[in-house]
Amino acid sequence: MELNLDDALRALADPTRRQILRLVATREHSAGELAKHFAISRPAVSQHLAALRKAKLIEVRAQAQQRLYSLNITAMEAVFNQVEHFWEQVFEPEAQPAPTVHQG
Repeated sequence: MELNLDDALRALADPTRRQILRLVATREHSAGELAKHFAISRPAVSQHLAALRKAKLIEVRAQAQQRLYSLNITAMEAVFNQVEHFWEQVFEPEAQPAPTVHQG
């Protein structure tokens, strides 16, 4: 699975999407079940779900007439690992070898 960190971070930047992730992390939910948790329209919830799917942060499976959404744990771990790696490179430079300086 190829994760695009920019897509994932854009998706995570929205508080409604983060709340959806919290909900689907505990169990599968239909879009209708998720919509009950928010004071927004069902089409708006569907747009948030589409953004999370595009970012590969959630998975969907069909069950009869419903589509059930769940957290993509592998993708969330990949986001965490990439952010942690970035953090180490930028904010913990002593953990990285010092660049070689050539004097002429």
